[in-house]
Amino acid sequence: MTRENGNITESLPLLKDRHEQIRIPSKSLLFAVWAACIGGTFQYGYNISVVNAPTKAVQSFINETWMERYNAGISEQMLTLLWSTIVSIFTIGGFVGSSVGGTLAIKCGRKGALLINNAFALLAALLMGISRPVGLFELLIVGRFLTGVNAGISLCVQPLYLGEIAPRALRGAMAMGTSIFITGGIFTGQVVGLNELLGGNWPILLSTTCIPAVVQLLVLPWFPESPRYLLIDKGDEGACDKALKQLHGADKYLGEKADIEKERLNAVGVKPKKPWELFSDRSLRWQLVTIILINIFQQLNGINAIYFYADYVFTEAGIPAQRIPYVTLGTGACECMTALTCGMLIESLGRRALIIGGYSLMAFWCICFTLTLTFQEASPWVPYLSVICVFAFILSFGLGPGGVTNILSGELFTQAGRPAAYMIGGSVNWLSVFLIGMTFPFIESGLKQYCFLVFLVICVMVATYIFLVVPETKNKTFLEIHAEFQSMGKKRRNQVDGADGPSQTLLSTSL
Repeated sequence: MTRENGNITESLPLLKDRHEQIRIPSKSLLFAVWAACIGGTFQYGYNISVVNAPTKAVQSFINETWMERYNAGISEQMLTLLWSTIVSIFTIGGFVGSSVGGTLAIKCGRKGALLINNAFALLAALLMGISRPVGLFELLIVGRFLTGVNAGISLCVQPLYLGEIAPRALRGAMAMGTSIFITGGIFTGQVVGLNELLGGNWPILLSTTCIPAVVQLLVLPWFPESPRYLLIDKGDEGACDKALKQLHGADKYLGEKADIEKERLNAVGVKPKKPWELFSDRSLRWQLVTIILINIFQQLNGINAIYFYADYVFTEAGIPAQRIPYVTLGTGACECMTALTCGMLIESLGRRALIIGGYSLMAFWCICFTLTLTFQEASPWVPYLSVICVFAFILSFGLGPGGVTNILSGELFTQAGRPAAYMIGGSVNWLSVFLIGMTFPFIESGLKQYCFLVFLVICVMVATYIFLVVPETKNKTFLEIHAEFQSMGKKRRNQVDGADGPSQTLLSTSL
């Protein structure tokens, strides 16, 4: 392999063309994805849903503990505050985790960070499991905070790992493991939380978060570190080759090695960027704006409002209250199916078609849901239309924003900026979760069902922005995507100036 003037000569493109497309993942790659996800975003989804089942039982435990300490019953306001803290502290932990996840990925490696992250899950399981025997409900708060830290690191590091171990032609499909395992975790938490299973024994239920952590600690060490991290960040070509051979086979890894080598040469002398350095790098301005917007509006697009209204809609449709938890399982199963469907479609339809189509469909269902809620009592069949709208909105979310957002966050940046990009995207995502949790009750109280018109506007705006700004990233190297942003920016700058100027792009101008 030869180089001239710091660039790869024609031998690498020819080499890449001969071994370019790995369209069928190897068993080793699939198991590596599974090993990363089971202790990663599966934990995130599981801990979101599993806390809903024992609400009454945990509140009763808090009341009993308070009575034993102070010989007086706890006030309703204090009980609500403590329970809200137990639930919402998960979000604060997630923000902390996402803030340190990128740094861990740089210093310890992608696989190393995932393994270290299990310490938070194991400690959280221990604290929540012993909270009842020792009579300390404060341990639930600490445990939930630690599960949030675990989830924040997972959402930052795991997509990074999946995107870097997958071949270019399968990068989107493999990265969809993030969303598939989130939805799988949510569904599993809903099932395990049923009274017939562990719903009646909340200390054991909450401590089951240790199981995925133990499984990952046993399985993930058998799989390699990210080849990109090994070659570009560590300069270990031998370890990179070994990792590529294990993931893709000894006869198929050369094309991927060529892509990584090109990116390494492009990154010579460039150190991994800190988050604040991305903000000061004017050449990454539009990529950064894009990941901030899509991560914010992944939470502010109405999906949380749909779940808020779900129980009301199911009740109005005549479903008995004791059966609603089982119907809710249907929403979890629906999310799982759409994530799997998105994984199968993303390499054929591309990222743009799915995310723009998803937001467009969500805008349509916002209109329909507003109408059905407004005329809920106009006819006996209208509540059933509302049920259809609930499931249709969830389907549209899973096919678009739910699946594609995390993938785009990693694809828009090269190796030096990718960890910092995930830190920024993850942080604003968690802050958006906290924001919608704090403000939505007031929005719903003021606007009632018309709050979905706000989400309609948001969905239309995001779809329009992606259509105008974000290029298709399917089957492109990270350098090709970066170059396309640069080229797109240059064309726009020339259009604004009205003439061809020097090679200064819109990406380096202030917004």
